[in-house]
Amino acid sequence: MCIAYLAVTIVTIVANAAVVVADLARANFVLANLAELGLPRSWLPLLAVLKALGAAGLLLGLLGVRGIGAAAAIGLVAFFAGAVIAHLRARVFHNVVFPGGYLALAVTSLVLAITH
Repeated sequence: MCIAYLAVTIVTIVANAAVVVADLARANFVLANLAELGLPRSWLPLLAVLKALGAAGLLLGLLGVRGIGAAAAIGLVAFFAGAVIAHLRARVFHNVVFPGGYLALAVTSLVLAITH
């Protein structure tokens, strides 16, 4: 297994798992971000589940189920592309780097998943 694929995918899994915990704990920064974007708090559980499924799928990819890993990476790319777009549409520029960073991790995980 490629070291880069392993390293980047583990970082992506851990980053997404950490933000899922913050979502489920309803951390102040998560609630503030939702408010700034004009999104209802009722969306938070679904957003957390989508990120958790992405992280779990990446883990399955590391464990040998390559198709699931690639599909999970595609899902995370779509999710975080949507998050970046939501930030840009709402003109919330001060923290767009965070979904942008998650998007970069997801894209890199996807590229490495399909090329390793």
